[in-house]
Amino acid sequence: MSPFTLPRQHARTARFKFGVPRDFTISPDGARVVFLRSCAGDDPVTRLWTLTVATGDERLLVDPGAPASGANLPEAERTRRERTRERASGIVVYATDAAVTKAVYALDGLLHTVDLLTGAITPLGTTGSDPRLDPAGRHVAHLSDGALLIDGRPVLTPDAPDVTWGLPEHVAAESMGRHTGYWWSPDGTRLLVARVDNARVSRWHLSEPADPGRPPRTMAYPAAGTDNADVTLWLTTPAGERTEVRWDRTAFEYVAAVSWTPRGLLVLVQSRDQRTTRVLEADPETGATTLVREDTDDAWLELVPGTPARTAGGELVWTVDRDGARRLMVGDDLVTPADLQVLRVLAVDGDTVLVECCDEPTERHLYRYSRAEGLVRVTSEPGVHTGTRAGGVTLVVTRTLEEHGVRVTVTGGRASTRITAYGATPVLRPKVALVSLGERELRAAVMFPTGHVPGSRRLPVLLDPYAGPGAARVLRGLDDFTVSQWFADQGFAVLVVDGRGTPGRGPDWERAIHLDKLSAALADQADALRAAAARFPDLDLGRVAIRGWSYGGYLAAAAVLRHPDVFHTAAAGAPVTDARLYDTHWQERYLGHPGRHPEAYDRSSIIADAPNLRRPLLLLHGLADDNVFAAHTLRLSAALLAAGRPHTVLPLSGVSHMTAQEEVAENLLLLESDFLRRTLPPAG
Repeated sequence: MSPFTLPRQHARTARFKFGVPRDFTISPDGARVVFLRSCAGDDPVTRLWTLTVATGDERLLVDPGAPASGANLPEAERTRRERTRERASGIVVYATDAAVTKAVYALDGLLHTVDLLTGAITPLGTTGSDPRLDPAGRHVAHLSDGALLIDGRPVLTPDAPDVTWGLPEHVAAESMGRHTGYWWSPDGTRLLVARVDNARVSRWHLSEPADPGRPPRTMAYPAAGTDNADVTLWLTTPAGERTEVRWDRTAFEYVAAVSWTPRGLLVLVQSRDQRTTRVLEADPETGATTLVREDTDDAWLELVPGTPARTAGGELVWTVDRDGARRLMVGDDLVTPADLQVLRVLAVDGDTVLVECCDEPTERHLYRYSRAEGLVRVTSEPGVHTGTRAGGVTLVVTRTLEEHGVRVTVTGGRASTRITAYGATPVLRPKVALVSLGERELRAAVMFPTGHVPGSRRLPVLLDPYAGPGAARVLRGLDDFTVSQWFADQGFAVLVVDGRGTPGRGPDWERAIHLDKLSAALADQADALRAAAARFPDLDLGRVAIRGWSYGGYLAAAAVLRHPDVFHTAAAGAPVTDARLYDTHWQERYLGHPGRHPEAYDRSSIIADAPNLRRPLLLLHGLADDNVFAAHTLRLSAALLAAGRPHTVLPLSGVSHMTAQEEVAENLLLLESDFLRRTLPPAG
């Protein structure tokens, strides 16, 4: 029996992520799988492992030992971990050669290689971040102080104070999902490297009021409507000979993705308004580009992870929005039906494409496509499945509502085995009812206090949404609902709702928030609440609370400001209160440029609503948050104060957007629960 309460356990296990296998690489012959995993559900130190597929034997390759202090981490690596919400220590990222016989990794900034067959470790005697082996395993590239080095020798160095080589700019890492800025060629003779010039980007400052002697940290942050970083791509040899990749950068300033395979170098570029994308093929010798494909949309084009890509036969792997669905295209053919939503391309193995899709918004399933087989469904068990494929071997990571944790299954030919997962078992077991509510069939999860007898008493309701375009929450994964069930056990009926704008229900559903990020999202929460009360009579609509973080915090604050007749108290963590204070790529995707659509920014901001506050509101914000800056909460608080509206603000010293500190993550849940219960109207 665990001695921890759920809030402490949830914090200590990094939301039950420690001990779970991750970051899989399958060897080209399908014989071995390399992966990361810590040794227990409360162990933050990830280690490098290998699995022999035929026998199921696992072998520890690199054990970092005790958690590193982090004191020697390069600043670029600290930033990368914040962008990826990385809470583990030890080996948190690695890269292999093409044959998957050698890997490179960093430990507390110190670079090492390891022979994946023998386990022999070689310290490289240098520090840096994002190390990468060339495909042949002969050279190691890495980044240090804005420069790109190969085998410890500087190849590309900053030529101006605001220039970096090989690093992603802020919006690429935070909003596009591109966490690197350099790529080796398949033959290892050259690299494609991003040069990022932040000279024109506005400077924002993060200070620590609890330590007034510490100077503020300054960062380049492109707020909506302001200048982006100037990003160019350069081909370079290990000797430093450079050639610029050329395209119309005035019309297409975003570098969204790069795919470099033996079938060619593809670059995906995107216009500032995100209504046009181009897939370009670049000549590795001259840097000249030719147009492979152009797509347009009246609202925006979603960037689909894993695209563009090419099969071994040279066919383009892409997605298009057609017939109400996001569909997979291979070559010139649409190969998935209109009742299946493609969410990401997971792998291209020869001429076989592995994709993650859904036909039911609460589930995720794997499909593979090849010309020889056509479209084949890989998973069928109700749940959330993802994975990868190489060498004819498919690796599937499965979560369900029936069991805690994950199952990792590796199947190739007649061999099938599992990778052990050491994730912690939560101290409580969520009892989740998944339902469809209202005329829009809003997917929702409903939880009651453990042991609640229907009809025995009326319960206050807690809405616990994210409900933004970044992620769906109502999915068939049991551990995702542990915190919601804990809140239910504090005496609430808890309702989690995915409304319009969330992924998994097609392009039209996503684009319902175009030029207005709040109205549809709030309406769906209110509609789902009423429909849930009609189905579950124990829900007391006279006592309704709402909580959330980031987009969920934004929704919670907006709920009590704009619909106090429906929502009676709110706890809003890291809310985006002023749409003009968030970054270009994310915010302009949904609201357009503020110079051309000021009304969209006004509709989607809540500071002007401050005089309308009639309900209790708790605002929580990390003062070290460099994604949603604390200015959002402070400006809303100032407007509330000016309007004479009482409210509560909890500033979190030294806390970023991901609230990594164990004590903070635990106590936030306790404080939110106490606030919401205290401030609800009395029963009856």
